[in-house]
Amino acid sequence: MSCGNPHETDCGEVLDHIYQYLDGELGDVDVDKIRQHLTECGPCLTEYDLDLMLKALVRRSCGGDCAPGDLRAKILLRISEVRLQLG
Repeated sequence: MSCGNPHETDCGEVLDHIYQYLDGELGDVDVDKIRQHLTECGPCLTEYDLDLMLKALVRRSCGGDCAPGDLRAKILLRISEVRLQLG
C-alpha cells in the first residue's frame, strides 16, 4: 500500500513493521521513523488505528492469553502475504 506521496520512510516499510511498533519491539530510531510517518500519512494512520483496534479485540477475546511464538510468527507472515496481494 502506498498513499502516493513521498515520505522519508515508505508506506510499505511502515506497514510491514506496524505490529512490531504496536508491540514495542522496535528500537528508538525505527519508532521515531514510524511515528513521523504516521503524522504525515493519513492512510497509514488509518491502518495503524485498525490494527490497534484488532489487537485490543483479540486481547479482550482471548482473556489476556499470549499466542505461542510459532503461531504469532505464522499470523504475521500471513498478514504480510495479504498486504502484498492487496498492495
